[in-house]
Amino acid sequence: MGTRPVRADDELVTAAKRGDATAWRELYRAHAGRLLLWLEARSSPGGEAADDLAAAAWLVAAERIVDFTGSSSDFGGWLFGIARKHAANASRRTATRIRGLDTLATDAEVTVAGPDTPLLSDEWVRNALAVLPPRERDVIACTEVLDLDVSQTAAALGMTAVAVRVARHRGLKRLRSRLGAPPPDRPDME
Repeated sequence: MGTRPVRADDELVTAAKRGDATAWRELYRAHAGRLLLWLEARSSPGGEAADDLAAAAWLVAAERIVDFTGSSSDFGGWLFGIARKHAANASRRTATRIRGLDTLATDAEVTVAGPDTPLLSDEWVRNALAVLPPRERDVIACTEVLDLDVSQTAAALGMTAVAVRVARHRGLKRLRSRLGAPPPDRPDME
């Protein structure tokens, strides 16, 4: 195995490392909304609140920014990775969350919304994602809900790009079969 090339910090990251409040605000504006949406998509009944997990991730990022190397875009993947680890630790500590996910996965019925209901409401998306195994759910939430690319998703979830593509393919296939949608004419590969 070779070593990963080390990227130089960009100006925003360098300023954040110095404690520049303006730089932190810019990083927060760039990543906070997507992080919270991603954590909400991963949340389950009985689990730790998404905003609590996001706050914990930001706190760790502030404490460990001196160890980070890269651009402000790379910071997003690093921050999502921190949040993923916090969420994993929280779920291990909460047996209720594990039982809730098992119950939700077996009992969930995904239905297509009627004419009076928006097709992709937050509740509909959560219900659709709930039927997926955790790995596929996380990948689909990153790629399809948050519109992260494969490399950003891989960094956020601590996976390889190939594993992200495989999980995405399997997750979309599983959703199509649950929703009764015909498969696409050609695979959507990035």
